[in-house]
Amino acid sequence: MPRNAATPQEYKHRLAGYTYWSRRRYSDSPRLAPVVLIGGALHRKEDWGRVEQGLLDHADVICPDLPGWGRADLLPPYLGPDIPAEALVRLLDDLGIERVNLFAGSYGSSVGYRLAQTHPERIARMVLAGTMGGIPHASRPMMRASVALAERGRREHFGRTAVDALMSPHPDIASKVVVRRIIAMRFDAADEADLAKFIANTNRLLSRDLIDPSIPPAVPTLFTTGEHDTLTPPELCRELALTCPESWYVELARADHLIHLERPAQLVDLMLRFFSCEPLEDLPYATAVEDLRRIPVAA
Repeated sequence: MPRNAATPQEYKHRLAGYTYWSRRRYSDSPRLAPVVLIGGALHRKEDWGRVEQGLLDHADVICPDLPGWGRADLLPPYLGPDIPAEALVRLLDDLGIERVNLFAGSYGSSVGYRLAQTHPERIARMVLAGTMGGIPHASRPMMRASVALAERGRREHFGRTAVDALMSPHPDIASKVVVRRIIAMRFDAADEADLAKFIANTNRLLSRDLIDPSIPPAVPTLFTTGEHDTLTPPELCRELALTCPESWYVELARADHLIHLERPAQLVDLMLRFFSCEPLEDLPYATAVEDLRRIPVAA
């Protein structure tokens, strides 16, 4: 297969009766292991924009639609992250890739965490964004309202309600107006298959804790979120980070839950520093940077 960053290559995969897809772009001069990007509940493999482009100068980039995402088959809400995690292993096997650097955000972070528990040998380093052990009570009513609107097909209100659930009302968020417009348009344009996946994925989040920290992954992991994140608050993200033996915590300034849209250049810089094992001190875009390896692992 020719290495051409301008032409994404798409691949079809199968596992346990599910059909799913991946999109790979090749770097002209890779210096790092391939980077896999897993997004939130309504994220598609084509949605990574400036983050994908920024990483391509340094590594091949693989964006999957795992079961429950995008073009892939719907994942029933009674199933947890094991099927998507195993689907990612099969995907890497299909592409002939032994080890990757992994970024997983929001809803997708449970899949990254589970993969690091079950197949740590497949991950060199991992960044988890906007994640925690479970959905806080304060976030649940808005999420349930979004599901109710999606189930009734109320498109004129669904997008706005979903955006309100994801974004903080704080005024100091980078590109806030533009990001709100992008997300609202994405939700309003969702077709019936998208809505079915959103409903199933959100009900999965509401019905159980998708992350079990009792078996913390040994993979070097950086936990990050925006300083104004109200869906997955910084203190809960850091709390989960403290359960891992080799972890770091970085809080991004002027951002909330959607850091890949609000601060894409800064997120790319953070990932490249971490994947390259470079120091994380003196990040101009961070309000907190902590190396948690010196702190005893939380029970």
